Amino acid sequence: MRRKPSGRTTTPPKPSLFQSPLFNFTTIAILGGVFVLGIGIGIAFSSTATFTPTNVASREFIDTKAPNPEICVQYGASAMVMDTRLFVTLNPFNVYVSQPSMRPGCVLRTNNWAILEQRKLVTNEQVRECKNRLNTFGYTGDLGQKPDINCVYQNEAAKNFFVTDPGAVAPSIETDRF
Repeated sequence: MRRKPSGRTTTPPKPSLFQSPLFNFTTIAILGGVFVLGIGIGIAFSSTATFTPTNVASREFIDTKAPNPEICVQYGASAMVMDTRLFVTLNPFNVYVSQPSMRPGCVLRTNNWAILEQRKLVTNEQVRECKNRLNTFGYTGDLGQKPDINCVYQNEAAKNFFVTDPGAVAPSIETDRF
């Protein structure tokens, strides 16, 4: 039997994916940092509120545009008021909707109606009628000039589908009663 020469020729083991010069831990850490930084910058750009009429994206913007913002925020809540008209024909039956107009407004809490009464903007009769229907007052326009004041009804049946859980069966607890 012949012996093979003992000069072993061993091939070095192949480096694993993490040991290769292309993907070492430093490179992975840098790529991870860039990824996290990119997500952070993307979130920052997409969630910043721009204060232009084309993008009403925050409560603060609506609060600043409300009529008499200091009174509105302290004694009620700023609101977006939409005026539109509906036309219904019976023969043939059709419903037509006019183009809505959006204006800033304010809804006062029921215990703050004295502000309107002191300025003689509502009469005792209007206050009595609104109180009997368990409503409150909302207005558009500056209180120092001639505001448009209405007795408004809080609709508890209106749901905010942006904050409700899909598939939830329990009714929401009403805590925002004005």
